[in-house]
Amino acid sequence: MSPDADLAALPLLPRDAEGPVFREPWEARAFALALRLHEAGAFTWPEWAAVLAEEIARARAEGDPDLGTTYYRHWLAALERITAEKDLVAPDALAREASAIAAAPAGPGHDDHDHDDHDHP
Repeated sequence: MSPDADLAALPLLPRDAEGPVFREPWEARAFALALRLHEAGAFTWPEWAAVLAEEIARARAEGDPDLGTTYYRHWLAALERITAEKDLVAPDALAREASAIAAAPAGPGHDDHDHDDHDHP
């Protein structure tokens, strides 16, 4: 993570002593995507934190009970919003990708793909 991507700026981020925690694989992918975009200079960390805070506030105003289980849904909404606002992706492509992330299979084995087909270990 880049030095200016300060997780302390995200006080509601589900975490333990070792860092962020994720309940589902898509949450980790959405988290990583936001970090990669930030590190690539697509947006500053304060911009990201502000958009995320606005998405959380909007969800609360719409009745989200804020039990911590919907945090990454807000993260994904913020990611959709900031990438659209900065014209980083076409809206139709964004909708397809967001749906794919949200619909990704859950579970520890995540057997939806073969690791041998990738260039990383």
